[in-house]
Amino acid sequence: MSFENLGLIEPLLKAVHEAGYSTPTPIQAQAIPAVLGGGDLLAGAQTGTGKTAGFTLPLLHKLMTSQTGQAPGGKRHVRALILTPTRELAAQVEESVRVYSKYLPIRSAVMFGGVGMNPQIEALRRGLDVLVATPGRLLDHHQQGTLDLSHVEYFVLDEADRMLDMGFIHDIRRVLSILPPKKQSLLFSATFSDEIKALAERLLNSPKVIEVARRNATAETIAQKVHPVDRDRKRELLTHLIKTNDWHQVLVFTRMKHGANRLVEYLLKQDVTAMAIHGNKSQSARTRALAEFKSGELQVLVATDIAARGIDIDQLPHVVNFELPNVPEDYVHRIGRTGRAGAEGEAISLVCVDEEGFLADIEKLIKRQIPRESVPGFEADPHAKAEPIVLGRRVLHGAPGSRSGGQSAGRPGSGGGNRGPHGGQHGGGGSRHANSNTNKPAQGQQQDLRAPRRAEAANSGGPVSSPPPRRVRG
Repeated sequence: MSFENLGLIEPLLKAVHEAGYSTPTPIQAQAIPAVLGGGDLLAGAQTGTGKTAGFTLPLLHKLMTSQTGQAPGGKRHVRALILTPTRELAAQVEESVRVYSKYLPIRSAVMFGGVGMNPQIEALRRGLDVLVATPGRLLDHHQQGTLDLSHVEYFVLDEADRMLDMGFIHDIRRVLSILPPKKQSLLFSATFSDEIKALAERLLNSPKVIEVARRNATAETIAQKVHPVDRDRKRELLTHLIKTNDWHQVLVFTRMKHGANRLVEYLLKQDVTAMAIHGNKSQSARTRALAEFKSGELQVLVATDIAARGIDIDQLPHVVNFELPNVPEDYVHRIGRTGRAGAEGEAISLVCVDEEGFLADIEKLIKRQIPRESVPGFEADPHAKAEPIVLGRRVLHGAPGSRSGGQSAGRPGSGGGNRGPHGGQHGGGGSRHANSNTNKPAQGQQQDLRAPRRAEAANSGGPVSSPPPRRVRG
């Protein structure tokens, strides 16, 4: 199948071919006809499947062919609204809109927090057809009377699962109350949890449901590997791997912001170009880091889970889990940054004894054992004892057997054991710096699972976790 078979107008096909694409991905092949057909859509697609083009292309087609199009010389109104969880994803989606609408008289803009509102207000005054935004900044504009959403005909909720993880449910409900009741709505999510199904029932009207990737599946094109290593030798091992293998464009994941900063400082001292991207970085710093990483100027980009959401780089060869995530599903999202569109990729995890329990949960989720391979000179001490992971006032456990017994405060069904982001000591010389964004103990398993993410999200387009949620504009 080619894009010509999907019924898109010629200017879109020209732009798609100039962007280097000729064959639609499975999500595009199913979503584009579904959106063109006019009904609501619930789509299950993980990162790296081409879902952004799956909704931007048919929306642009409909904006140009709809009878409700703007009259020549008339004022433009926002007719298509795309809501995303993070600034980075919003910027990437709007960039895709601009690339595909290259030969169309379409105006688009992106709006998120962390930058001034005046340029955004000016863009609204000039008139827009497509608006891509994060929830907090969108509601800011609405409250100030600078944004009119009464003409919205098409609404997209992108990465809905991450929206809920970041505590955006109340903001989403507020946005829905503002939008016209009659519109075409599209919901994209990597997973179909009960919360997503409940949101879909509220948002969608008899939707068509498509799902192109098995839930929590990892791409076969990704070579996964675990390097066992002692906690205080992770930084050395990472540097060794980068230099001996002559790696370039390596995306490295840490759990917390301060851990990312300290790792970058270490890599720079080892003459490895690196920058961190997380919620405490200014928007200009994050944009610069991402641009230099994409261009190849930057060798290593160290990221937290929330900040990395939306990073979209073709043929990214290496992803390294410097610290394993305590939430197994985040492992799937992390390594999904590589091995995209049929390209081969490598996902390496540096695992110390403290994290063996996290690794077991991940392997249970993906239904496969990840090969272990010790690196000569960096073999883990077989007699090392697991230590608790300290995060502010919380003491967390990721060691083997820690999931059984005691009170469960982790992922439902994980069998117990407090789970949460690591305080950053792995590979950090044994230091245990408490995270400044601490959270009070949550009520119930699911809230406890999500609280650490929301703390990170406070500076990444999401709210701080506290009941009721307090929204930090993003």
